[in-house]
Amino acid sequence: MYQLEQPIYFYVLFAIPAVVVLFLLVLAWKKHTQKKFADKQLLKKLSPNQSVFKSVLKVLVICLAIACLSFAMVNPKIGTKLETVKREGVDVVFALDVSKSMLAEDIAPNRLEKSKQLITQIINSLAGDRIGIIGYAGSAFPQVPITTDFSSTKLFLNGMNTDMVSSQGTAINEAIQMAETYYNDEEQTNRVLFIVSDGEDHEGNVAGIAEEAANKGIKIYTIGVGTLQGGPIPIKRNGILQYYKRNQNNEQVITRLGEETLKEIADEANGQYIDGSSTQEVVDTVTAILNGMDKKEFEAKQFTDFKDQFQWFLGGALFLLLLDVLLLERKTAWVKRLNLFNEGDKEDK
Repeated sequence: MYQLEQPIYFYVLFAIPAVVVLFLLVLAWKKHTQKKFADKQLLKKLSPNQSVFKSVLKVLVICLAIACLSFAMVNPKIGTKLETVKREGVDVVFALDVSKSMLAEDIAPNRLEKSKQLITQIINSLAGDRIGIIGYAGSAFPQVPITTDFSSTKLFLNGMNTDMVSSQGTAINEAIQMAETYYNDEEQTNRVLFIVSDGEDHEGNVAGIAEEAANKGIKIYTIGVGTLQGGPIPIKRNGILQYYKRNQNNEQVITRLGEETLKEIADEANGQYIDGSSTQEVVDTVTAILNGMDKKEFEAKQFTDFKDQFQWFLGGALFLLLLDVLLLERKTAWVKRLNLFNEGDKEDK
């Protein structure tokens, strides 16, 4: 297992193509200037020890040194010990609505991005809990199984979008039923499901499904994202607005927050409805809810005792820079004496 302490320094690698381009420009300029001074054969006689290969080799050494320096600043760390640690927490599953109505921009930047921000901030506030993510629109799909790996969860969360489900709608009932399969620990008494949605276009007997989930020990909390005034649904391509969604009568569709639906689901499953307009208020409310629950102790394996590895890359960079200083641009005498290409015979002829 490894960690990257400062991955932002990978941007230093962009200096490598810059060095290569600069070298090629200098090489072209030198050839152009030398042509004005003398022809090719005369230049060979005036500077017989000049080596183009050595110049290329020096640039290659500099590029490798820059790469080593970049990795040294990133400081990769390697886990040297795998330990079983005990944690206390609650099993928390997030069901994220990815239907087209979540593209509405009545709440900045849009409902879907706001929802992902809310879930990310909630995850950041968690400690020993286990988390999972379900996506749903016309149907539900598992995105992240129940896990303690918060970093990977946030990575998969950021990749969720409205194109992940071809069928449109809001199948909250399917999301709730799928969440029931996530809780794989029979001894876990506190099972929590957060439904993050605008609550519109729900299908099926949602209240009945929520009541069944409550009977299985699952508490459902709903987080409403959007406004009661609503807004149109923009359809964009490459970030550029193409048109606003219209219905069969060619009328512009206005999507509004379905608070009543979300409140009904929460009431049936012994939870509560949370207004998602303020990120901090949502995080505070969720933290208070989870802190008030009994925590279950469970075991998880994780790497500990991570050791810095930057010194190897730093040493390599210093060696390569020293090599570049000692590497001269003229031909090496012993290589020249080998006369691999019979240059002397050609000159005699």
